Amino acid sequence: MSERSHSYRTRAVILRRRNYGDADRILTVYTPSFGKRFFIAKGARKTASRKAGHLELFNHANLLLAQARTWDIITESVTVESYLGLRADLDSISQAAYICELVDAFSGEDDENRPLWELLLLSLRELNAKREGGTLLLRWFELKLLVLMGFQLQLFGCLGCGEELRAVKNYLHFHAGGVYCPVCGQTLKGAEPIAPQVLKILRHLTRVEWPEVRNLQLRQATARSVEDVLQRYLVTVLERRLKSVDFLRRLRLAPVPSAAPAENAAPAPVGQDVDEHPHSPGTGGH
Repeated sequence: MSERSHSYRTRAVILRRRNYGDADRILTVYTPSFGKRFFIAKGARKTASRKAGHLELFNHANLLLAQARTWDIITESVTVESYLGLRADLDSISQAAYICELVDAFSGEDDENRPLWELLLLSLRELNAKREGGTLLLRWFELKLLVLMGFQLQLFGCLGCGEELRAVKNYLHFHAGGVYCPVCGQTLKGAEPIAPQVLKILRHLTRVEWPEVRNLQLRQATARSVEDVLQRYLVTVLERRLKSVDFLRRLRLAPVPSAAPAENAAPAPVGQDVDEHPHSPGTGGH
């Protein structure tokens, strides 16, 4: 990629933000051409700021930036997509927060990945459309993200002997990143049984695009088993648990009215505004 000029434009989705100093915000964003980046929006917390409304969490915005020593500075911002629909209830807000936290967790700074950008936009648009299947969208997103980042679960051939896996009780090994046949897996330390129906759903979600998944109906027990497999594998890959996972589970156990206004509903922890002093450890000047 050629060296950037002093000022440049990029589209970006706001993944996370934190307060900085008296009136600024530092934004973690994902872009189509640069991957993940960190920008500063000076004065964004001032009441009169014209940028603030365009830099809300999850917004898809067109940004003009000036190069700076620590964080490039947002000098102009225009909303491309605000996803007002997903902000109307806490379920959609928390699902969007989870998707953004996953992108943040798996992405390195300046690591361009155009397919991931497209996957992120598609998923936010689906949540915004308020169609059925939001939870299934998360499972499909997780599998597609794992493929794009090089951590695809091996679900079609035995990791031991290479034979095609049949519709019987096979064995899943999280640290190996895939499934073993009954012969190879039943005595393997760390391997555990995976039900044929769960393996079938995981394979299907890996192979197809979202329009073919949208109307899929799963039994609750199967859906929970698929979720459990993917959550445990994500923890294995990332070596940590995402904050928004616990928030989603608490929300599922203690549902709130879906009509709750977004401004009165606290989003998942991934995007919360945390105050940071300009001279605190780990930060720099501009």
